Formats: sequence, structure tokens, C-alpha cells
Amino acid sequence: MTNHRVARRPLAAALCLTVLLAVPAVAHAAEPLERSAERTAERTARAIEPITFELPEPTGRKNLGTTELHLVDPARDDLSAPGGKRELMISVWYPARTGAREPIAKYMPAKTAAFTDAPWAEAFEQPIGTFDYANTLTHSRVGATVQYGRFPVVLFSPGYPYSRFQNTALVEDLASHGYVVVTMDHTHESPVEFPGERFVPGVTREPDAAAYQRAIATRVADARFVLSQLERLAAGQNPDVDGRRLPEGLGGALDLRKTGIFGFSAGGFTGAETMLADGRFAAGADLDGMLQYNLEEGPLGEVAKRGLDRPFLLFGSDTNQRTDPDKDFYDRSWPAFWEAQRGWKLDLQLPGSEHQAFSDNQVIFPQAMRAVYGDEPAGPMLIERIVGRVDPGRSVFAQRTYLAAFFDQTLKNRPRSLLRSESPRFPEVRFAR
Repeated sequence: MTNHRVARRPLAAALCLTVLLAVPAVAHAAEPLERSAERTAERTARAIEPITFELPEPTGRKNLGTTELHLVDPARDDLSAPGGKRELMISVWYPARTGAREPIAKYMPAKTAAFTDAPWAEAFEQPIGTFDYANTLTHSRVGATVQYGRFPVVLFSPGYPYSRFQNTALVEDLASHGYVVVTMDHTHESPVEFPGERFVPGVTREPDAAAYQRAIATRVADARFVLSQLERLAAGQNPDVDGRRLPEGLGGALDLRKTGIFGFSAGGFTGAETMLADGRFAAGADLDGMLQYNLEEGPLGEVAKRGLDRPFLLFGSDTNQRTDPDKDFYDRSWPAFWEAQRGWKLDLQLPGSEHQAFSDNQVIFPQAMRAVYGDEPAGPMLIERIVGRVDPGRSVFAQRTYLAAFFDQTLKNRPRSLLRSESPRFPEVRFAR
């Protein structure tokens, strides 16, 4: 989700709608970016070959497997669904046994990939399929046998209106350190492909504050329902409504006594509000998501007003500032949460980064711009506007390391000195409070 402050119109030819919805495209950045985009629009029309993207290797020692489940919530109506009840798709990423030979998972299913690619291709005057998410590879094997043992479980909620796949670089890395990570799509907001190639598109408009408030409430209900289905899975049942075979050992690997949640942008807000509503979640992290429904007008989310009694990590970019109420682009929700928070807390900042640095666009967008612009100066300029000035490799490494350290400390009871003070290992990261 954006931080609910967008440009008045799309940035000409240089940015796609997907980025606009998930980036707080602030006025001070949008106007010069648009002028530069217009100047370079003619040069973006050169045809390029379809490109796949490279995701960074996970840093943990575990091999990885992944599977998906189709869930239906009988307690919530959805008249547009075949059975009249709310449907969700989730992916489970987990430590796998060595020697797996199952196929490597693709980044996205075909129809989700086409929906994600289309605005990019249009913006850069390329054929549909040029930005080939469908054939981009992850580092996980589909349906691989689960490694022996029990692992803490962490849910992930994406940005608005992103797919559950668009933070795979962080998700895979956390799983490689001995976690089961469950990523959720939020149907009618995220683009979702259900079994049988049935596709429900995502939204293409920015919500107002009231619609965003409804979306967060729906997301919280989704997260709580997903955790309940994981409890069924751990008890030996198969919650997949189609009865598809699940990877061997999956249910027994879930240690739901140690459950966390994190998310990017609106997903971070979702995680915090879910923890407020549901005591089954022991810890959570918010990656650059404001905890209110509109930047200028609010209102604050309940979690920003009341805080939590369990550990919570804030990790933010420079897109909004959260320290000086007298300056522009002040997000008051994080200082409010900080004052109200009763549990352990830490507020980190990645100086020089923009909002999209906390999604897979940190690594994907520079690759896309190099393919489109080559050595032309427009490429680096757009990269800086969208993901910031931080080196992509260092940015992702820092996010992965601090996120794993946080969940190691809170779910595995392994204290991490990295969380006590700023580290010379990560000069990119600042302790904001």
C-alpha cells in the first residue's frame, strides 16, 4: 500500500501503475521525475528482448521448498466467488531436505505475472511479457519434502495492492534460516490466480481513507483465518479445499507456539493491527508501512494509539520522515506507536532509501532499468527515485539480516547483539530512536 499520498497523475512513460500504487509517490519527487520521463519517453520505445530477473541467493544454510494452498473462509461471504465465500491463496516456504529434485519454483504464476507485467510493458512501450516474471526463478523447489524438525512460523502480508510473491527475496531468506514463512494474497486487492487458472485481478486505483480502512480490516481477518488454517494443518488435517497433496512432513514442521507476522507497507500495518486483535502472534515487524489511513488527515490506526504488549520492529525508508512534525511529509503514526508501545521495540531507518527498497523492486527495478535504458542517464535517475541511493545488494542484505535477527531473538529466544546498537557491519542502517 502507498503511504496514502500519491501524485495527481501517472508519471509519463517511465513508471507503471503497479509502482504508483505501492509507492508513496510524493509531490516533491513526482514532478521532476515526470518532467525527466517526458524528455526520455521517445528513447524508451526501442524494443528489448523479454527479460527475467535474478533474485539474490538466500543467506541461510537451509535448502528450500514451497507449496501453495487454496483456502475458503466459511464465515465470510463473497458473492463473486464460485462458492459464495471468501477465498484466499497462500504460499508456504519452508526448510527442505537435501537432495530434492523437484522443479524450481517460478516467481509468479502466469496470469499474476501478466497482470504485473502489463503496466510496465505499456509504460515502456514494450510487448506484453517483456518483463517476464513468469519465467523468473526463485531458489525453492515445488513440493520438496520438508526437513525434519519443527520451525517457528511467520506470516507475511504484501503491500497494497501487491501479490504475495513480491517480497520473495526476504521471504526465502528467512525460511533459509529455519522458519516456515506463509505469504498471503488478499483477494480483490492483490492479483490472485486460483487452481484451474481462474484469475481474480487486483485493484488499479488508489483507495481513499475509508476504503483503505476497510482493506486493512479485511487483511487482518485474512491473517487470523490463515493462522487458524495452519492450526488445522499442524493437527494433521489438510485445509486445502481442493484436497491437493501437500509436501511430506509439512504439518509436523509447524511450531505454532512461536508465531510471528511481518509485512511491507500496508502489510506492515496489517501485521501490527493483527497482533492487536490476536494474541496468538508473538512478534511482528513493519517494513515502511504507516500505521494510519491517510498521511495528512489520519485517522491513526488503533495499534498506533494503543501499542502492543509484545515485541515489534519498525524498519523504514526516507520516503516519509517520522521525527520532525514541523517538516513536510511527517508520518505521525510511528512516533505515536512508539510512545504507546509496551513491549520490546526498535525503530530502524535505511537512509537514502525509498519506499520500494523494502520490496523485491529493490533488486528487480535496477535490472529492468538497465535493460530498458542501457547506459543512458535516465536509468540511474529513475532507480534513485524509486528505490533510492542505497546499493541494492547492501540494502537487501541489511533487511534480511535485521529481520532474521529480530525473529531469532523473539521467536527462538536467541538474543542478538545486532539489535542493541548501531553496527559497523551495517553503516547503511541507523537506529532512529
